[in-house]
Amino acid sequence: MRRRGAHDGQTLVELVAILPALVLVGLVVWWMAVAGHTWTLAAGAARAGSRAAEVGAPARAAALSSLPSGYARGAIVTDTADGRVRVGLAVPSVVPFLAPQRVAAESGERP
Repeated sequence: MRRRGAHDGQTLVELVAILPALVLVGLVVWWMAVAGHTWTLAAGAARAGSRAAEVGAPARAAALSSLPSGYARGAIVTDTADGRVRVGLAVPSVVPFLAPQRVAAESGERP
């Protein structure tokens, strides 16, 4: 017959063993959400730049003005003569040991 409480502490040991994996999964999911949001901002800025280029306004200025100031500082905006606008943004770091990542989106007429 087992004594009551013979397994005391086993749950804690199992939790401590699985906790790093849970934290890592949480960080990866959070990083994916941040990267998706950054890509959405890049796509919106590329669309704004493309629309501006269609009416003859400066595409770069329109793309940068549609971004939040923190993202606009590190944005790389490329516009071509045919009206295509490409916006590249740095993904904010969520996991400090990962290399910096960038996302890019393009909008406009295709030849």
